[in-house]
Amino acid sequence: MAIPFPRAALFALDAERAHGLTIDALAAWGRAGTPLAPRLPTAPVTVAGLRFANPVGLAAGVDKNAEAIDGFFALGFGAVEVGTLTPVAQPGNPKPRLFRLVEDRAVVNRMGFNNGGIDSALARIAKARRRGVLGINVGANKESADRVADYAIGVGKAATLADYVTINISSPNTPGLRDLQSQPALGELLAASDAARVAGGKRVPLFLKIAPDLDRAALDVVARAAIDHGVDALIVSNTTISRPASLRSANAGQAGGLSGAPLRDLARAKLAEVRDATGGRLPLISVGGIDSPEEAALRLAAGASLVQLYSALVYEGPGLAARIVRGLAG
Repeated sequence: MAIPFPRAALFALDAERAHGLTIDALAAWGRAGTPLAPRLPTAPVTVAGLRFANPVGLAAGVDKNAEAIDGFFALGFGAVEVGTLTPVAQPGNPKPRLFRLVEDRAVVNRMGFNNGGIDSALARIAKARRRGVLGINVGANKESADRVADYAIGVGKAATLADYVTINISSPNTPGLRDLQSQPALGELLAASDAARVAGGKRVPLFLKIAPDLDRAALDVVARAAIDHGVDALIVSNTTISRPASLRSANAGQAGGLSGAPLRDLARAKLAEVRDATGGRLPLISVGGIDSPEEAALRLAAGASLVQLYSALVYEGPGLAARIVRGLAG
C-alpha cells in the first residue's frame, strides 16, 4: 500500500507516538484559529435538544485529554467528543498498546483509559472556542473500589461544561468494565449518572456507549434500562474483541479492541439490532468502519441520527470529515 506524505512519515513511527504528534499539530492549529477545511455546507440535525451543524462527529478516544478541540472542529466535525476521562489521572496499560493493521485498514488498541484526569481536561475545555457540539466521555479508574461512584463523579463534573456527557462502559481494556452493561449494575450506574447530570439547573443530555459484542438478549436489557433511566441517545458501538477471519495483518493477534474497516459489518448489524431493540425510542449514533460519504449515508438511512469517526482518519487522512459532510450534502 502506498502511503502519501505526511502519512508515510507518521506510519514510520510507533502508532502512539504518531498519534501524539497529530494531536500536538491540531492543538497548534486550533490555537492559531486557522480553519483547516473550507466552508462546509450545513446539514443541521437535532438530537437530545442539541443542534448539530452536520451529522459527522469525532469519536471519543482520539482526543483523550481535550487538547485539540478547536483543531478538530476546524476539520469540519459537527461534534467533538473528548475523553475517556476518569476522576483521577492514570497511565493506562503498558506500552506498546496501539497497533496499526495496515493491510486491513484497522487499529487494535489496549490503551486502558490513559488520561490526565477530568479536572485538568476541564481546565482546557473551559478555554476552547468550541465551534460545534462538545461531548465529554467519562469512565472509571482501573483501581477504583466503587466504579458507579466514579461515573457519578465524572458525569457531575463533565456536566458543568459539556453539551452532552457519554458514559463509557464498553471499553474492553479495563478489566470488568463491560460487566456494567448487565443488570443490576447497569441500573445502579444509570440511576447515579442521571442524578449527577444536573448542572446549574440544567439537565445535561446523557449518552451511553455500548459494545458491539453484546448479543440480542443483552442489547434488549441495555435498551430497556436506557429508556427507563432517561438516557438521551445510544452510541453504537465501541471496539470489538472479536477477530474476523479476513484479517491479514501481523498485528491481528494483538490483544485489545479492534476498530476500523473490519468492524464495518458488525457495526452495521448492531445498529439494526439496537434500532429494533429500542423501537425507535432513542436516537442512535453509529460508529465503526465509517470511512466514506457512502458508508455514512448508509448508517443514517439505517436509523442512525449521527455518525462518528475514529480509525478511518488514520488511513483516509484529516480531510475525511469534510469529505463526508460534502458528500452527504450532495
